[in-house]
Amino acid sequence: MLPESIPTQPSWQTAQAARTAHAQALAQHLRASRARTLALLEAYEAALGPLLLVPCTPQLNPPLWEVGHIAWFQEFWLMRNPQRRLGVQADPQAVRAPSLLPQADALYNSSVVAHASRWHLPLPDLQATRAYLQATLDETVALLAVEATNDAALYFYRLALFHEDMHGEAAIYMAQALGIALPPALLCDQAARVSGPVQSLKLEASDWALGYSGGGFAFDNELGPHSVQLDAYAIDDQPVSWRRYLPFVAAGGYVDAQWWSCLGWQWLQAGQGAAVLAAPRYLRQVSQGQDGPVWAQCRFGQWQALDLDVPACHLSYFEAEAWCRWAGRKLPTEAQWERAAMTRPDFYWGEVWEWTASSFNPYPGFSAHPYLDYSAPWFCDRPVLRGASRATSACMVHPRYRNYFTPERNDIHAGFRTCTV
Repeated sequence: MLPESIPTQPSWQTAQAARTAHAQALAQHLRASRARTLALLEAYEAALGPLLLVPCTPQLNPPLWEVGHIAWFQEFWLMRNPQRRLGVQADPQAVRAPSLLPQADALYNSSVVAHASRWHLPLPDLQATRAYLQATLDETVALLAVEATNDAALYFYRLALFHEDMHGEAAIYMAQALGIALPPALLCDQAARVSGPVQSLKLEASDWALGYSGGGFAFDNELGPHSVQLDAYAIDDQPVSWRRYLPFVAAGGYVDAQWWSCLGWQWLQAGQGAAVLAAPRYLRQVSQGQDGPVWAQCRFGQWQALDLDVPACHLSYFEAEAWCRWAGRKLPTEAQWERAAMTRPDFYWGEVWEWTASSFNPYPGFSAHPYLDYSAPWFCDRPVLRGASRATSACMVHPRYRNYFTPERNDIHAGFRTCTV
């Protein structure tokens, strides 16, 4: 029996059930996701006031724009979409009915509204935005009850659910970046502690069917399941913990260019603001103990003692890559990760998103779904992350799901695990 302090595999039955959910269960998921959105909005209002003003930075969206965009997305792809019953065969350019909110497309369509401009738009106030959220949810659930009878007709309802879940997670890591306190029901709990040394799981050479092949919903970048030949490999049974990661910092890893890629070293020297980055984001050394540096971590605006035995989190791809070079390890490919996650019950995941060595590329035969900007614009210029984090909705915790961010992002709840070289 595993010690109680060792994490176990997450149950991804909830995510698979959400991908295949029919009207009644899907309506419950949609209501739960909206409840989280509204609770996060309330926490932001308590911290920022009704204008919800935040600094203009590349990693943030204005919170008032973000929640309006959630309502707009649901309305645009469902009640305003005359081809919603066609699912992935729908024409994304089909002429839409007018929005419930005047000028909604000019305000919230992320495909045409430039990121930097979102701070300067004449957005509806908080009261009007809440009303828009309520009206769109009510109409969505009403439509769902009468017309969604098969996977094609359910496609955009499921997409709207997962889209809102993603924005809910973004609101949590944005709260971390801004130092906004969240109530216990929303707080991203500390990851489960790891007891004992990391174990190396050995997997024999084999073909692996990479990609989603089940029924129900799939994101376009998951489709095109194909066979990948994997050589024998050994992979960590758990993500790298702070206890394993921080000796790299103590050994001068953040001031030694030999461990970093050229792009990674440039990013490190650019730093977070005015100072060169000398340690992972949200960490600071508070003293020097007998066993080495003592660290504190800022979590949602509060500094607290760092638990060394939880997975290292808020690390960029560059930091993961540099640690691997220093430790004589390497990141797994997404096929290696997926195979281990789906075949080994002693492969522990779900605490942090995990950077992989794979670039976000289309699978063979890729065909974009109607939400054209979801995958295709981002191919080739960012790594794939696999798994989930404590901020991820249970509906999104699926071992086939491909997450992707640019390599400098250290605001997301991301860490990594390693393979033998």
